[in-house]
Amino acid sequence: MPQPVLRTERLLMVPLADRHFELEVELDGDAEVLRYLFGRARTRDEVTVAHARRVAAAGRVDGLGFWMAFRDDEDGEFVGLMMLPPADGPRTAELGYRLMRRAWRQGLASEASRELLRYAFEEAGQERVVAQTMAVNVGSRGVMAKVGLRHIRTFHEHFEDPLPGTEQGEVEYAITRAEWAAALH
Repeated sequence: MPQPVLRTERLLMVPLADRHFELEVELDGDAEVLRYLFGRARTRDEVTVAHARRVAAAGRVDGLGFWMAFRDDEDGEFVGLMMLPPADGPRTAELGYRLMRRAWRQGLASEASRELLRYAFEEAGQERVVAQTMAVNVGSRGVMAKVGLRHIRTFHEHFEDPLPGTEQGEVEYAITRAEWAAALH
C-alpha cells in the first residue's frame, strides 16, 4: 500500500518525493525550527543525507513514511514536514512534525497529527504510535498531549555535545489503537 495523499480542513499532505528537496532545505535551514533536534540549521549536504534516509525509511513498511504539508487553498503555501515512519516494534509508528516558523502557533501540527493518527489506526494497520522530544520542548509536548498521546517516560541519554536543556531529559509519549478509538466516543 503506497502512502496516500491526506487532507485535513486546512492542509494537503502529499508523500515526500525528490521534487520536495528544496523545501526540505528551506525547512532545515532554519536553526529555530531545529532548535530541539540539532540546535542549529542543517547544511545542504546534511539535508541530502536526511532526505535519502527518509525516502528509504518510507519504503520499509507499506503506507508509512513522510508527508510534505501545504495549505489546502489557492496559495498552497508550504507548511512543513509531517512524519509517520515505522518505529521500533511491530505495528508501531513514530509521529513527528516540523513546521516552518511562519506556520507556528496556528494549530497546524495538531491538525496534521490528528489526521496521521487516524490514518495510522484506520488505514495503515498500526497498533501503537509513539513520539519523542526533549523535555524542555513545551510546544511539541503540548501537541502530543492535545492529540491524545500520554506521557510514558522521561529518560536521559548521553550526548557528546548536548543541547541546552538536555539535562532535563527526553520524553516519550504514546497512544494505542484502543486508546485512540475510546477517545473518539
